[in-house]
Amino acid sequence: MRARPGDELVAESGSTALIMHVLGSDGHPPYIVKWMSGGNIAMVDPDQYARVIPASHQPYRSRDFWTAHT
Repeated sequence: MRARPGDELVAESGSTALIMHVLGSDGHPPYIVKWMSGGNIAMVDPDQYARVIPASHQPYRSRDFWTAHT
């Protein structure tokens, strides 16, 4: 799994977060994320069922959230 700041992380549970920082080398976890459901910030090491949605493939609602909550 590789990500960049601004990408979305979708957890196995369906929860979605915006990736703010990538702490691992070459885009690998762990990530600092902001969860969309409540705005909480956390460090996560996603499991094998999570997926990353690149910023270029995100709907506008995510970009609006990112702008409004940073």
